[in-house]
Amino acid sequence: MSAPLIMFLAFVGLTLLITFWAAKKNTGASAYFAAGRSITGWQNGLAVAGDYMSAASFLGISGMIYVAGYDGFMYSVGFLVAYITVLLIVAEPLRNAGKYTMADLLAYRLKPRPVRALASLSTLVVSTFYMIAQMVGAGAIIKQLIGINFEPAVIGVGVLMLVYVVFGGMLATTWVQIIKALLLMVGALLLSYLVLQFHDFSFTKFFDAVAHADYGGSAAPKNLMEPGLKFGVAVAGPWGPIDLISLCIGLVLGTAGLPHILVRFYTVPDAKTARSSVVWAMAIIGLFYIMTTLFGFGAATIIDKATLTTAGKLDVNMVAPVLAQVLGGELFFAFISAVAFATILAVVAGLTMSASASFAHDFYSNVIHHGKENRPGQEIRVARITAFCVGAASIAFAIYLGPTVNAAFLVGLAFSVAASANLPVIVLSVFWKRFNTSGAVAGLAVGLVASIVLILLSPSGIYGKDAPFPLSNPGIVSIPIGFLAAWLGTIFTARDPEAEAKFAELTVRAHTGLGSEKATAH
Repeated sequence: MSAPLIMFLAFVGLTLLITFWAAKKNTGASAYFAAGRSITGWQNGLAVAGDYMSAASFLGISGMIYVAGYDGFMYSVGFLVAYITVLLIVAEPLRNAGKYTMADLLAYRLKPRPVRALASLSTLVVSTFYMIAQMVGAGAIIKQLIGINFEPAVIGVGVLMLVYVVFGGMLATTWVQIIKALLLMVGALLLSYLVLQFHDFSFTKFFDAVAHADYGGSAAPKNLMEPGLKFGVAVAGPWGPIDLISLCIGLVLGTAGLPHILVRFYTVPDAKTARSSVVWAMAIIGLFYIMTTLFGFGAATIIDKATLTTAGKLDVNMVAPVLAQVLGGELFFAFISAVAFATILAVVAGLTMSASASFAHDFYSNVIHHGKENRPGQEIRVARITAFCVGAASIAFAIYLGPTVNAAFLVGLAFSVAASANLPVIVLSVFWKRFNTSGAVAGLAVGLVASIVLILLSPSGIYGKDAPFPLSNPGIVSIPIGFLAAWLGTIFTARDPEAEAKFAELTVRAHTGLGSEKATAH
């Protein structure tokens, strides 16, 4: 039995034990959807980081920096800076005014049924596309690392994720994410140490090598410290620099609208702990993204392209694992492989949890049943059934699309939808008294459609290089459209005295925590 497979099985066994432990504590909706609001600041910070540092971060950004240098590093900066938006705008009002989902905040002073219906649809779209991207990544990575075929690998990840969510709920999902974050940081620190050791712990020597990166073969050395290798006019045409700005806007604002990140703030006892958990998350994520720079730049100075070329194609997703193999041997390669697997499992579990909670709490309980639970425990049962459906759909889509689909395109769709549909209505609901239900519905619907249509019409979409829309990252267009639709939907419809009357109440609760949901004892 290979070392990667042994480590995979060890991680799976540990997480299944956690799920068994969490299942015994899932007594009631608060325990299932929000872990009883009993997670501490540092624990939630680790879980948020574990939820956020996906396979795209660990594997994709390392590969992006390996190829594009400074321009690839811009992905790391965008992912990190995004949490300032979460800390300053979203975390505290969301925790104080909501219960289980993003729509709870919107429904606080707006008409709940239309707002919850569209918020639930947006959550399902974002979560499903993000999940399909992770599933595709899982299948492709596991196939290369331990030799399991793409289809069984995708099904295996999907089944494990369903076990965590269906039986363990948010508590099991949280602890899977915490363990994954710790494993990922240990692996990243060890790999960073080995990269610096290779360069004699001299940053001068390291960056000199980065400025003269030699990939082997006939290609001339490349200066990876020079901007423009991916988004420069010479490489990407006249729209390249604008595409970079659009990418950064999408990353910075999209994170504050990602449902699987937002639901994490309901697992803590109060808003102070929510803010504390964001600070913890920023510290962990910041350190991690600094280290991805070492992976990418380090690999460019250590590994030639022939090592990463399969069937004539450069496989940039394998940069970090191959670097681990070259510097640390087979055992370290096995550990990094297991960490990649853990990364995918944790993120997929968080996505499934947010999607199932939104459908059960928002659509089933509040849209169909007008906020009245049909039978005790029915909401949890619906959430579990939804988890099965969402998981099965994601597995089927991932297998149908196959390992060659552009996973970055799917993740970009998730960020664009989150920034264009979810964020405008969250911000305007909290900070604009005149905002009404029509504005929220317009913002959610138009932002959702605009972001999807623009990505389909982009170079990453269905037309390829002949795309009518020139930007691969549509945030610079779709996000203002979402805000504009929410504003126009509000000013061109009648004022809502009830929504305006509740604005002061929402403001007090959002900033003081008076009347907010409290932790439940286990």
